[in-house]
Amino acid sequence: MPEILSVPEAVAKVKDGSTVMIGGFLTCGAPLNLIAELARRGVRDLTLIANDTGVQGNGIGMLISADAVANLITSHIGTNPETGRRMIEGRLQVELVPQGTLVERIRCGGAGLGGVLTPTGVGTIVAEGKQEFVIEGRTYLLETPLHADVALIKAWKADRKGNLIYRKSARNFNPIMAMAAELVIAEVEEILEVGELDPDQVVTPGIFVDILTKGVSSGD
Repeated sequence: MPEILSVPEAVAKVKDGSTVMIGGFLTCGAPLNLIAELARRGVRDLTLIANDTGVQGNGIGMLISADAVANLITSHIGTNPETGRRMIEGRLQVELVPQGTLVERIRCGGAGLGGVLTPTGVGTIVAEGKQEFVIEGRTYLLETPLHADVALIKAWKADRKGNLIYRKSARNFNPIMAMAAELVIAEVEEILEVGELDPDQVVTPGIFVDILTKGVSSGD
């Protein structure tokens, strides 16, 4: 069964230099309490894997402003001008990945696959330095798996065994990230007793979850 910790206790597991996945799409389905505490603690040199960097001063944007991130793998940064400034100044290394490709690379990491073949990015800057394969006359890029030391994810409810259910569109990057990290910390709004969740609603089985922590609802 997972540990049930406070937000500060959970975030203390994240060390300088870690590779961290953070779920969410902007602030929808993002573990905002964990993010805020991580920024407050002053962790440095993170490699961050996330769909985006939130907005300036909110969500993952707090980590960018706190100078916690050294390397970023993401699908877009346009909603946070601070990210773009740091990239241009050379203070932040950014790898931009098409959104569907990012999802598939994380999924491959969780499923133990060697990568995914995709036509997305062929003939563009995305293809630079990547292997290409021609299958039935069509060219594909080999995109490699992504793994993390820690995943910070957001769910709606959990039981004490760590089984998770999500609410509406908050079910975005969180389930696949829960499968692709060595340590999974889930921020939830409610922790129920075993047997109180409808098994048909469980998306992330508890075997993937190491730590549960309760956070204030973000309204997702």
